[in-house]
Amino acid sequence: MNEKFERLVERAEQLIARIESVLPQPLGAPDWSASIAWRYRKRSSGHGTLEPVRHVGAMRLADLKEIDPQKEKIERNTQQFVQGKPANNVLLTGARGTGKSSLIKACLNAYAAEGLRLIEVDKADLTDLPDIVDVVSDRPEKFIVFCDDLSFEDGEPGYKALKSILDGSVAAATPNVLIYATSNRRHLLPEYMADNLTYTHTEDGEVHPGEVVEEKISLSERFGLWVSFYPFSQQEYLTIVAQWLSSFGVPAQAIEEARPEALVWALERGSRSGRVAYQFARDYAGRHGG
Repeated sequence: MNEKFERLVERAEQLIARIESVLPQPLGAPDWSASIAWRYRKRSSGHGTLEPVRHVGAMRLADLKEIDPQKEKIERNTQQFVQGKPANNVLLTGARGTGKSSLIKACLNAYAAEGLRLIEVDKADLTDLPDIVDVVSDRPEKFIVFCDDLSFEDGEPGYKALKSILDGSVAAATPNVLIYATSNRRHLLPEYMADNLTYTHTEDGEVHPGEVVEEKISLSERFGLWVSFYPFSQQEYLTIVAQWLSSFGVPAQAIEEARPEALVWALERGSRSGRVAYQFARDYAGRHGG
């Protein structure tokens, strides 16, 4: 009887272990010395982990041209944050490829030595933000939670989770965490012509947005700092091309000769963005031995 009982207990323990292995586990702290940046990943089992980014891009603030006003705002806010002064959550919006994400990465590299760290979170995992905040809340470092290319469709769960965090819920009330998000949509939610029908007008002509519009702008208004980026002019695009070609070791004469090719490259891609300029410079420098 004792032998049967022991086998039963052993099988029960094995069953419990298997069940526990598939249940979501509390988010554990990573080895904070492994990197200056982490990615939050949710496994199919439901377990969330913070994975170190082994090779952080060597973007520098000096590498980013023709966005000086935007650079000044983001760098000032980040510096205030690192120094323990009041600082804002930031929403960077505007044209694609104009340096929004690169600016955040450059700030990380600039202030990492002073304790700045970055955690990248996909919008699908924003519901886990309170868990991430709990893990870092007692750390001496300052953490930027970075959400790239952020936009929502109506009803997505991450929308309300982020809204709650930005409102300053109990779980998010920690001075060492800020949210930096980039988006091509200023209001983060899709806008439709029918939304305009919800506007109301007073007798003196004053316009008031309706509930639908109010809801769509309520999330972006919770970011304390808005920074807008705009498409580059032809001359600004060529300036960025020249900067990248120079960084790849292309001589000045060759940079001047590359201008017509750079314009054709942009025309073929339908965009004069910083990303397009960088891609052209890599191609041109590779072909000409830079």
